[in-house]
Amino acid sequence: MTISLRFAARSDVGLVRQSNQDSGYAGPHLCLLCDGMGGPAGGDIASAVAVEHLMPLDADSHQAGELLGLMRDAVQAAHTELVTLSSQDPDLAGLGTTCIGVMRSGNKLAMVHVGDSRAYMLRDGTLTQVTTDHTFVEYLVETGRLTRDQARQHPQRSVLLRVLGDTEGEVQLDESIREAVPGDRWLLCSDGLSGPVTAETIGEVLAGVADPGQAADQLIDLALRAGGPDNVTAVVFDVVKDDPEPQTVPQVVGSAATERLAQERAAAANRKADGEAEAKDSEEASPAAKAAALMATLEDKPEAASAKESSEVSEAIAAEAATQEKARRRHRRRVFVGSLVLLATLVGASALFYRWTQTRYYVSTYKGEVAIYQGIPQSVGPLKLSHSVKTYADLPVESLDHNIRERLQATVTQPSMSAAETYVDKTVRSYRKQAPAPQGTASPTAKPSSSTSPPSAAPSPTSAAPTQPAKPGQEG
Repeated sequence: MTISLRFAARSDVGLVRQSNQDSGYAGPHLCLLCDGMGGPAGGDIASAVAVEHLMPLDADSHQAGELLGLMRDAVQAAHTELVTLSSQDPDLAGLGTTCIGVMRSGNKLAMVHVGDSRAYMLRDGTLTQVTTDHTFVEYLVETGRLTRDQARQHPQRSVLLRVLGDTEGEVQLDESIREAVPGDRWLLCSDGLSGPVTAETIGEVLAGVADPGQAADQLIDLALRAGGPDNVTAVVFDVVKDDPEPQTVPQVVGSAATERLAQERAAAANRKADGEAEAKDSEEASPAAKAAALMATLEDKPEAASAKESSEVSEAIAAEAATQEKARRRHRRRVFVGSLVLLATLVGASALFYRWTQTRYYVSTYKGEVAIYQGIPQSVGPLKLSHSVKTYADLPVESLDHNIRERLQATVTQPSMSAAETYVDKTVRSYRKQAPAPQGTASPTAKPSSSTSPPSAAPSPTSAAPTQPAKPGQEG
């Protein structure tokens, strides 16, 4: 069975906003929804940045086990860029974005989420909200101070506790991975849809309209009929099996489909090159500063919160900060424990490997003598994996034939100590050079040569010639 997605992405500026700060993306392996904030100067940039960092993941080359890690890294990179842009340009101060990403590999779906944009899943006619809003009113609901119906009408329902681009540091995402079940229909949407349109109505449309694009169009039309108070974006995708003509062309909507991000990045590069960038004060990225900014926002609104509500906002922000700090500590613990496990595994493997090396033997030389070694003739850094256990003083290397000397220099591996000893005694010794005979010593059994001349005989007096007297004028 082959799993694929049938998808559609739609977006509308709404009836109140001047610009579209939402971004949506739908592709064969990845669907995204981002809702930017920070006003016309930054909200569209924020959502587009997030989509730009995640879009390259839309490929079929990823394994299911690596999906969450890939998405986490891409989201963190987007968050880092948003923080940098905000610090470099005062006009972009306060920008941020929600983010929902669903990525498919085979029959697995991995999802990351931050903010108040939502993911719904329709299965067998039943609609389920898959995500949890990271908002102030959600905190009040979870702590039992508000009902769901009260939360829908609360004046601070748009106050977010967690988004991309708000503060420096690691982003805390909700992460999950689940089966891609054929027949399931998914909806990713901004609060411009989930706010004015009830979940019941959303479920009816998703269940009653077969085509994903038509379903997305109808949902946006319902949001506009309800007043369209915000940008509205919907990404709908179906999980199908054995699709004879699977979709392959991605769809990009909202601010991610414009050229403004490229222009802003070019401007940021110029500011950096000119040395005009100024870093924000570290206090502005602190939880206390975040709380103060949100409180100021509440005070500026006509429907300003009461003292009790202001206190609740501060409490919610503090609780969220504590939650994120706990998550960071858990992450650090996981990293620490993982490092310990890896170290223990490496140490254990090294010990086993060293123990195995000590079951091996080889014959070589040591300080000019034949020697037997225990281990293998290698080293790991400064650690040698062998040592000599027996040397033969009566077998100097110089007394051996050059053939066996070369063989010993290259080492001769043996399966055991006894085998090594046998090799030395029977093989190495057989290659000893023969000692030459001593020079300059006569043999005691040697006999005189037959060619030796006898002693000369004394001249006989009668055989000597008579001496003739010298003639005058001649020398005698």
